[in-house]
Amino acid sequence: QVQLVESGGGLVQAGGSLRLSCAGSGRALSGLPMGWFRQVPGKEREFVAAISWRGGRALFADSVKGRFTISRDNAKNTVYLQMNSLNPAEPAVYYCAAGLSFVAPMATARYDYWGPGTQVTVSP
Repeated sequence: QVQLVESGGGLVQAGGSLRLSCAGSGRALSGLPMGWFRQVPGKEREFVAAISWRGGRALFADSVKGRFTISRDNAKNTVYLQMNSLNPAEPAVYYCAAGLSFVAPMATARYDYWGPGTQVTVSP
């Protein structure tokens, strides 16, 4: 069993940056692909980024390419999402998730464990 907890959310001005962290417990995250998703009320959870278990491969949604980076520190059992140039269309609850394979990592169904989420708010 894996427990995930996100942190680092908050209020930021448009154009600003935030770094989200996802800390794992219960088992090592080092063998698990990890993903970040976001969701606003009334909409489906949306893929943001994913990283393979060693960190050698990363995948991003087109809307965040060039602005967001995903990384992991397996020694700290933590995955990060660096978000730059945030825009007012991006406030949401951001979730991290752990899966068992890096096949189709954009799909929520590929992930078995989810954190409770952290709120990101972007002011104009």
